[in-house]
Amino acid sequence: MTKRRKPAAERPKRAYSYALLGACALSGLLFSSPGIAQQAANMLGLRGSTSTTTPVTDGASTDPATPDTTNTPPASRTNRDDETTTLDSDSFRRITNDALDANRLNLRQSALDDRRSLKKTNDDGTGIRLGTMILRPEVSQGVSVERKSDSSGNRQNTTFWDNGLKGTLTSDWSRHELTVTGNGLWRQRIAGDRDNDPSGQVNAALRLDLADDLAARLTTGYAYSRESNTDPNAIRNALVQSGVGQFTAGAVLSRDVGKLRGSLGLQFQRWTYSNAQLSDGSTLSNSDRNRNTVTVSSRLGYEISPAFTPFVEVSVGKTRYDQTSDSAGYQRSGNIYGAKAGISSDMGEKLRGEVAIGYEHASFDDARLDGMGAMTLDSTVNWSPRRGTDVALGFGTSIEPSTTAGISGDVAYALTAAVTHELRENLIARLSGGTTWRNYDSASQLNSIYYTAGAGLTYRINRYLDLTADLAWARTSNDNGSSDRSLTAGVGLTLKR
Repeated sequence: MTKRRKPAAERPKRAYSYALLGACALSGLLFSSPGIAQQAANMLGLRGSTSTTTPVTDGASTDPATPDTTNTPPASRTNRDDETTTLDSDSFRRITNDALDANRLNLRQSALDDRRSLKKTNDDGTGIRLGTMILRPEVSQGVSVERKSDSSGNRQNTTFWDNGLKGTLTSDWSRHELTVTGNGLWRQRIAGDRDNDPSGQVNAALRLDLADDLAARLTTGYAYSRESNTDPNAIRNALVQSGVGQFTAGAVLSRDVGKLRGSLGLQFQRWTYSNAQLSDGSTLSNSDRNRNTVTVSSRLGYEISPAFTPFVEVSVGKTRYDQTSDSAGYQRSGNIYGAKAGISSDMGEKLRGEVAIGYEHASFDDARLDGMGAMTLDSTVNWSPRRGTDVALGFGTSIEPSTTAGISGDVAYALTAAVTHELRENLIARLSGGTTWRNYDSASQLNSIYYTAGAGLTYRINRYLDLTADLAWARTSNDNGSSDRSLTAGVGLTLKR
């Protein structure tokens, strides 16, 4: 039996009806569901598109021209699929600087006055989430051999078992930020002449965003180390040098008014010294070196461009010793005054830092101690000449008190440099070096120069385990020709999460 066909005139009408009905249904789905619209865009090959349901982070621009960097991969990795849609660093920096209130003086996890970043810290899958906090712990174990010698021919060889602990606790808040960092190293003697060598420190920083142009930064910390035998205030021929504890606390209030950048800071520091153990078994008290220092500082800067901000800074401090007079009868409490001018720069991950030149003066309550003054040069520069290579340069000037009768102290100039380079994706090389020159006004005290150099390798066995190898050399030379040298080599494993 032959099937009866519909007239030709009815078939186009029915086809048009089906097409119109399907178009209405599809448009309704697309306009009512941004997620489906995004999936459709991805299917069409729009790799650079992001979901319109992504929340805007604090300080981010809502301008569609501003790129969303929330899911941007780390700079050390290359996504070839996105090469055609990724902005170059200069263009990206220009857009983000225009989109942000970019010149706050309290930046996240930065030693310098820096800007708030548009993108949040990427969650790379490492760390342990504790509520709104992320903990990244590291545990290290290793063996090191240290050889020391001096110009008199004395030698010391010591083997240590190194036990290390390191961690970072960072908040994941939409506003404000808390960062706690800590590390400790217990060098336990296995064999040799030296005693155990403990050291460690813990620091906490809380950034409070009080308003768009007003912010506060609160800091506190504690550090402990054994005084070095080469320190000018160390006890000569002591079996165990004094343990030095340093407490710090500070508060900085900063505000931006137009292109002006102003800040007012208060800092407290306390040093404590334990007894030194002499070679005959007796102990020598160092409590007369315990002291407190309170410093008030103020900085005013003017932003001439998003990358450069010249500034001037003045500071006034007071040092007060626990004991009115030291063991030699000198009153070493006094005042500290300082002023400097410089420029800070922020060119993103490529180059950032600051350089300042100034003058610092220290006076003492005891008229027998001369005041000390010196020109100061302070700088911190972080430079990344290419991907996978980081260079850190630093120069600092400080006035250090003395424990020698009749000597006020010395002016110390310290230069440091460190380079890290990724030889391969899982192999990192490290180089470091530095020198410290201590200059005394009195001819009765010898000037000294301290040199240090180091090299190391880190091999990433996997994302949780590293193999490390390090070599360090140090030398101290005095004006009279005497010197001390040390060479340390070590290997170890680091377990991290």
